[in-house]
Amino acid sequence: MTRPLRVAVVGSGPAGIYASDILIKSGQDVAIDLYEKMPAPFGLIRYGVAPDHPRIKGIIKSLHKVLDQPQIKLLGNVEIGKDVTVEELRDYYDAIIFATGATGDRDLNIPGINLEGSRGAAEFVGFYDGNPNFQREWDLTAPHVAVIGVGNVALDVARILAKTADELHVTEIPDNVYEGLGANAADEVHIFGRRGPGNAKFTPLELKELDHSPTIEVIVDPEDIIYDEAAEQARRDSKTQDLVCQTLEQYALREPKNAPHKLFIHFFEAPVEILDDGTGKVAKLKTERQEYDGKGGIRGTGKITEWDVQAVYRAVGYRSDEVKGVPFDHRSAVIPNDGGHVIDSATRDRVPGLYTTGWIKRGPVGLIGNTKSDAKETTDMLLSDYRTGKLPAPANPDREQVLELLESRNIAYTTWKGWYNLDAHERALGEAEGRERKKVVEWEDMVKYAHPERDA
Repeated sequence: MTRPLRVAVVGSGPAGIYASDILIKSGQDVAIDLYEKMPAPFGLIRYGVAPDHPRIKGIIKSLHKVLDQPQIKLLGNVEIGKDVTVEELRDYYDAIIFATGATGDRDLNIPGINLEGSRGAAEFVGFYDGNPNFQREWDLTAPHVAVIGVGNVALDVARILAKTADELHVTEIPDNVYEGLGANAADEVHIFGRRGPGNAKFTPLELKELDHSPTIEVIVDPEDIIYDEAAEQARRDSKTQDLVCQTLEQYALREPKNAPHKLFIHFFEAPVEILDDGTGKVAKLKTERQEYDGKGGIRGTGKITEWDVQAVYRAVGYRSDEVKGVPFDHRSAVIPNDGGHVIDSATRDRVPGLYTTGWIKRGPVGLIGNTKSDAKETTDMLLSDYRTGKLPAPANPDREQVLELLESRNIAYTTWKGWYNLDAHERALGEAEGRERKKVVEWEDMVKYAHPERDA
């Protein structure tokens, strides 16, 4: 009797779930174990999307349908490389797909970046999204705040800082976040981009939504709305980029609405230094004015501005973390690959049976939808290798055998049924306060509410 293709997918965010879905729809008989180091699934959607974005969080509904399929078994609260090594995992699966995403902050190497009050945007996202790996309290005493970066994460951070706690209380934020935001002193938030509006990496809807809050006034300097030939071409080539530029132009030209919180978007300002107040805390951000160089790039003008800010958030991109036992390119912070196969860092040969998809494969760029085509590329390689006999056969392919391993190590793994239990608990907490959900933060609590009805 033939057995199904056994695949372990490491990471239950969109990348891992899309890869699982494509494998199921391929026509191949598959049995997938979806590993997640957190007690709850959904990765970026649960812990990376701002709480006031229900439209994006609605993607969970489609991901839910995938995980409801019998070919997939969710195994949460299991960290591959720690609880189970990659080599051990290979004994149970024909193939392993790493889809672990990116949660850390990329570095910004300017003087003063390590001063008190200078933080990575991802850390703040971890706080307001209730990620148990991040701190529960946040210093929000700064009245003037700088956010460095012109992507959607920068917009999210700036918007959360500019909104009131009561505006956000209708969302799923836990009590500690609501209390923390209630003490927020910020009345000016400044977003800084090194290049011009034609290079901004916002999405049009995210940019427009900044203005939906009655407490936020978005301000763009009309002098920043300039384009060179390359920027004009970018607008012609991309409807999305053109819509971003149109929205920025509207912000620059409209009449003030006199909202209490000001959110400035500055272009052509390159951060060069964060200044100390004399006690090791942020006092100012120093930027250098930029201009087009006539060759499609920019250059410094030598004009320096010092901005009075007491906190600086760097939102210059996410960075993936290494999975122990898997090759990793520390410079680019990705798993070396040829589009799907994991590549040995030393020999540059393919590592049989190991694959990667999502941000850990290509870096933290692109929207959630881009992950589908990415997953298709990887799974096509995996299926081709399987059908041509290139995958090493596992010693213990029976699905129950890996569960026996987890049980033998007393790993309190959570399951899909356990998620339903936790989901019901969070919804009940929210319903008691007139909202859809209130998120559970503590790791132990998530495990507790996912049990005892564990579906092995």
